[in-house]
Amino acid sequence: GCSPIVPIYLGTEEAALGAAVRLQAAGFLVPAIRPPTVPPGTARLRVALSAAHTLGEIEAFARALDEMGVLRQRDEAAGGT
Repeated sequence: GCSPIVPIYLGTEEAALGAAVRLQAAGFLVPAIRPPTVPPGTARLRVALSAAHTLGEIEAFARALDEMGVLRQRDEAAGGT
């Protein structure tokens, strides 16, 4: 279904917490969700999008994810290259 909450699975608690800290330092509040809230090995970031976010904010967030390597971590956690 469609939801304003978008998870970015990173696998380990360390990866999720580290990404959350780096994103917060860049001005983005993206909490890490980890066990026991979710099963072990499925730690993730919880991205909550809103119609109140501007296109510029969303683009800046996407750049931050890319520059910090968060999406590369996600792909590695999923077994990709």
